[in-house]
Amino acid sequence: QVHLVESGGGLVQSGGSLRLSCEVSGVTLDRADIGWFRQAPGKGREGVSCISSHGGYSNIADSVKGRFAISRDIAKNTAYLQMSDLRPEDTARYYCAADFVPSDWTGQCWSAPVTYDEWGQGIQVTVSS
Repeated sequence: QVHLVESGGGLVQSGGSLRLSCEVSGVTLDRADIGWFRQAPGKGREGVSCISSHGGYSNIADSVKGRFAISRDIAKNTAYLQMSDLRPEDTARYYCAADFVPSDWTGQCWSAPVTYDEWGQGIQVTVSS
């Protein structure tokens, strides 16, 4: 059974930084594209960033480009979202998700939530002004 557990969220002042972690069990990161999403109250779920299972492709939303970065540690089977220069509009619940792929997958990861097979419970990030 696959589980994803987010950590590292919390309350931070505008301009501050946080690093979110997504610890994955039940599947290795070389068999899953990992996506980060966020959802603010009253809004839909937004794709923030993703990294492919082979590590050769990643994507970042225009709204966070230059401030957020995705990475992963294969040995720890953990993905990360480094968030810098946080703004009040970044306030949301952040989720990581896994899209299972074949072992010979060489394609890109996707930002559409419907693509993903398993989700974490999410973690709150609140940025005060």
